[in-house]
Amino acid sequence: MKKSYTVQFTRDVEPGWWIVTVPAIQGCRTQARSIAEGRKRIREALALFVDDAEAEQATLDNDVRLPPAVLRRVRAVAAQREMAEKMREKAQDATRAVVNQLTRGAGLSVRDAAEMLGISYQRVQQLAGGR
Repeated sequence: MKKSYTVQFTRDVEPGWWIVTVPAIQGCRTQARSIAEGRKRIREALALFVDDAEAEQATLDNDVRLPPAVLRRVRAVAAQREMAEKMREKAQDATRAVVNQLTRGAGLSVRDAAEMLGISYQRVQQLAGGR
């Protein structure tokens, strides 16, 4: 069974460094310049405390410690990005439906449908299923 560890990232007083720890394992810590580097290094450190194979297979859950105002903004941006992705998917579905209505229902060419929608005729062909 895959083991999961919470990995805590805290900014050091020395600018540009992260202190990276696994709170569940006393003494398991490292430092790094980036979160990505910290994840790699903490996995190496973890291997000193647990079986190498377990450390390689373990799921690492980030707990990045930043000021509350910054974390709120990060979460807000994540929510906005998720909403934008959902809207993009809805727009793509709507575009596909209109392409079919224009090319099949109204008999427009892919070039005319593209002109109507402000997209390339190649994109209309893709959405129309290769017509």
